[in-house]
Amino acid sequence: MTALLSTFILLCAILAGPAFAAGDAQRGEALAYTCLGCHGIEGYRNAYPSYRVPKLGGQKSAYLTAAIKAYRDGNRSHPTMAAQATSMTDQELEDIAAFISTLGAATVESGGSENAALEAAQSCTACHGGNGIGVSPTWPTLAGQHEDYLVHALNQYRDGTRKEAVMTQMAAPLTDADVKLLARYYSRLAGLETTLPK
Repeated sequence: MTALLSTFILLCAILAGPAFAAGDAQRGEALAYTCLGCHGIEGYRNAYPSYRVPKLGGQKSAYLTAAIKAYRDGNRSHPTMAAQATSMTDQELEDIAAFISTLGAATVESGGSENAALEAAQSCTACHGGNGIGVSPTWPTLAGQHEDYLVHALNQYRDGTRKEAVMTQMAAPLTDADVKLLARYYSRLAGLETTLPK
């Protein structure tokens, strides 16, 4: 098991990818008004399937850029996000990500007291940290994310709707119970915030 975990950590390091160019947060503020129409409303829900849109405040700029590009490139499926992303240049994506990443700051705290959930999350910590704060700029922070959104995202990795080599492999063996346990655990950690407009 230790050899498997070591191999996984090495694979994660390789797949972390190149550094992204820094975006201009000031330009991003002017472009992000559409994003805040959903992500800036506390408790705002996606219509179908129904889940709360993800919190982005405190998320890392490089991860946000990669996520938006995944919608644009068809590696993530969501009609509204794909429509928004396809109209943007790489620089605009990076500028928006730079601005949104300034709206809140994920805090580094431990949390979640359920032993079963903590045990289930052990394989997740190599990339997402023991506190749910991603250890690479391109890996998402999970701490404080909406529980129902985390369930939705994990299920997309499980069924192949959301394509990402490491996550697809990690999510494939998860049961429905595992997904619920992990989502509950990470949602109860201190971290991400709704990106409320300034």
